[in-house]
Amino acid sequence: MISSVNAIKKIESVKFETLTEQLNIENALNRTLAHDLITPINMPPFRQSAMDGYAIKLTNSNTYNIIDESKAGDGRNINLNPGEAARIFTGAMVPNNADTVVIQENVTKDSGAITITKRPEQFDNIRPIGEQVKRGEIVLRKGIKLNPAAIGFLAGIGIQNVIVYKSPKVSMVITGNELQKAGQELEEGKIFESNSVMLEAALKKININEISIFKTRDTFNETKETIAKSLDESDVVLISGGISVGDYDFVQEALKVNEVDEIFYKVNQKPGKPLWFGRKGDQFVFGLPGNPASALSCFYIYVTPLLNRLMGSQSFHLPKIKSRTLSGYKNNTGKTLFLKGILKNNEVEILHGQQSSMLHSFASSNVLVRIPSDTKLINAGNEVECILLNT
Repeated sequence: MISSVNAIKKIESVKFETLTEQLNIENALNRTLAHDLITPINMPPFRQSAMDGYAIKLTNSNTYNIIDESKAGDGRNINLNPGEAARIFTGAMVPNNADTVVIQENVTKDSGAITITKRPEQFDNIRPIGEQVKRGEIVLRKGIKLNPAAIGFLAGIGIQNVIVYKSPKVSMVITGNELQKAGQELEEGKIFESNSVMLEAALKKININEISIFKTRDTFNETKETIAKSLDESDVVLISGGISVGDYDFVQEALKVNEVDEIFYKVNQKPGKPLWFGRKGDQFVFGLPGNPASALSCFYIYVTPLLNRLMGSQSFHLPKIKSRTLSGYKNNTGKTLFLKGILKNNEVEILHGQQSSMLHSFASSNVLVRIPSDTKLINAGNEVECILLNT
């Protein structure tokens, strides 16, 4: 058994080759750039009006004759002589020999001329060429996750396709004779299976959509064959349940037969002690506890960082902050605790219902409160580490 800290270090230290693919920007939301992006154009590509008003070459006079109009999208150049103005609209091209746009609220108009009522400064309300970015500049760095603003920005500079890190294919193997699919009348001695639905939702939340789900009965041969199928189809395998050492727990033996090498097994933590992690070549396998809250805790703390690394993320752990507890908590276990909590106004409430089988409190929580194994008592008002879940 290893500590939670060492388990995380082992996951952080595994080596692998990241794969890339080219995507249209419309399909690249939340994907991570695999190369630096260089803008092919200046932005804006021409001198652009920032306001509705009148383009002028500023002189000592306050009166200018209106001779023309520049709308957004017009590509022709208007030649202005001193004392002349062009009606202009936001986003339109500024005439080459104009040096100022006076906003329409600061003029009066009469008989084809304007009179300035509040004088502007020279160059007011003109966006110069390349004000935002200049052609040839690196505008987005490798490792940046493409959010909606980035997608819009790339479209605005004419980039249609990007090279991003590939999302891994993930398989889930759900073990347990006692499990029954929801939607049927619950049989005596059975429980509804929730881990596959829960983990699939957690995977989709981090933009992993190639997901296969396998169910297996608790026999060695079926467990072995199901794990083999999952390895054939995926980069990462998540196995739910069957990882302990009971009479009907066959996962460890089946993994060995499938030539998956163990990296660690059992972590000094609660919940989630019977966590298994290993690899076969460039494929990775997590043996997650069968209890739902344990499985989800392990997913957030251990599985998510590996998946994020595979997708090229440079900030691969869930974010953490320090906050103060509203109540005390005893840790008599000698284990690292991950407790469901609600963080509000930089104060965290540790919830009731911390058992590994209980998802009700998890459904209400927005953080996991980490209590180190050597901390025996947390008093109200103490500062604790909170792992943010709703990010």
